[in-house]
Amino acid sequence: MYEIIDASLHAFIDVEPDSDFPIQNLPYGIFSTPDGGLRAGTALGSWVVDLHALERAGLLPTPSGPALFGQGSLNAFAAAGRPVWNAVRARLAALLSGTDSRLRDDAGLRSRALLPMQACTLHLPFEIASYTDFYSSEDHATNVGKLFRDPANALTPNWKHLPIGYNGRASSVVLSGHDVNRPMGQLPVAGGAPEWGPCSQLDFELETAFFVGPGTALGSRLDPDAAIARIFGMVLMNDWSARDVQRWEYVPLGPFQAKAFATSISPWVVTLDALQPFRVDAPQQDPVPLPYLRETDRHAYDIELSVELGTPDGASATITRSNFRHLYWTMAQQLAHHTSSGCNLRTGDLMGSGTISGPSPEARGCLLELTENGRQPLALADGSTRGFLQDGDEVVIRGHARRGALRVGFGSVRGRVLPAIP
Repeated sequence: MYEIIDASLHAFIDVEPDSDFPIQNLPYGIFSTPDGGLRAGTALGSWVVDLHALERAGLLPTPSGPALFGQGSLNAFAAAGRPVWNAVRARLAALLSGTDSRLRDDAGLRSRALLPMQACTLHLPFEIASYTDFYSSEDHATNVGKLFRDPANALTPNWKHLPIGYNGRASSVVLSGHDVNRPMGQLPVAGGAPEWGPCSQLDFELETAFFVGPGTALGSRLDPDAAIARIFGMVLMNDWSARDVQRWEYVPLGPFQAKAFATSISPWVVTLDALQPFRVDAPQQDPVPLPYLRETDRHAYDIELSVELGTPDGASATITRSNFRHLYWTMAQQLAHHTSSGCNLRTGDLMGSGTISGPSPEARGCLLELTENGRQPLALADGSTRGFLQDGDEVVIRGHARRGALRVGFGSVRGRVLPAIP
């Protein structure tokens, strides 16, 4: 099913040993250059491989008809399905390793197709049809439940029976590097009417997300084993959250403006093919879920995740280290539940994991948990403290998987907090 590139294979161009983007990764993204419009590429070390240039040269096994890689999004390629994904990935591995010498031995094509990454501008990889955010970390849900509910009953009664989620706002998904203005909103006032003003409890959320490839018909359903084939690939995500706005607005229908102002994602979409060497068992589920959520191949991926907080004076520190493998509900279960009512999927749908926390204090995936809702502020190396984010702070989320000498990474998703626009 998956197209796994041999760990011993090397690119014919130099790739740094600690790069997130070895030939075994080959993530997909959208880029532009000063002399060319938007088109698709793959990252290889510090280079962008122009897939449209390879496509025009006739070197990629893509269907006849409109170019898959000469477009401003990956939607057409993702919709083509796994047989095409596998064929393209196998050909890229051959071309970029030199086992197929047609790129290596063509100096003109190399100059057109191999571009320094610093000379490229990256863009959102998909036209995002819709966005759903799940709540799939048991440690995160438990920590939050202890803060706001009876600690002995931290999880809601439904939590271990279904992947809880809500429909978010696709229009405010932004690419890494996009600065985020502190949101304005209604703020709760104890014993009185709410006030209007800038959020004072702005938070990050350490998440991953995946993009849907081929869609489904309205009224159809997927079981988890079939759902996994619909997943094109994964990105890192920071689902910024205005905690004080959310506390006032979320009853009875859940988050709205507290989560609609910005969601940041990383630019390179890492395929499940690249992550296969890092498969691990997913957490055991108790109770056993209902039949429509049961998996015959239940697994997760050992992806190390970190959050770095940088302050306006230039100080920075890693404040969170977590792992994707901690998620209680898998991506396949999330997608199966999403279609369980007959809800149709569309190519480019974005599905967020929810905050990824682990069992240890340093693995908490947001400031709400790390500071116990601001009651225990973080002490930073420059002498300042943080209960929640301040203007000028920069949040950088990174992720990679490693096994022996093989490293496959996501790059990063970063964003700086700007003052509110009054």
